[in-house]
Amino acid sequence: MSTTNREFSAEELRLYGANVTSTPTYVAVKGIVFDVSGNPLYNPGKPYAVFTGRDSSRALAKTSLAETDCVPVTDGLSEKQLIALDKWFRFFDKVSEACV
Repeated sequence: MSTTNREFSAEELRLYGANVTSTPTYVAVKGIVFDVSGNPLYNPGKPYAVFTGRDSSRALAKTSLAETDCVPVTDGLSEKQLIALDKWFRFFDKVSEACV
């Protein structure tokens, strides 16, 4: 997917969460921000809304929907979890527009 070379601070990325209806919905994975606005699973109240408006790398690696896991920190993840994270990254890169 194409990129716009735009960087987002954590505070700015929060403005693109599922609960902010006036902006597109973004998810960051491994520091890259993806636009998931077109996927209803990321809408408010839907299963993956927890991932929006933040870098949710750790949660994706752990296959976790816990908000406490929705952080960019990957220290301490197992090799299997890091492989899962890479698969998620490739998925987002394939089906979503990258913003950064």
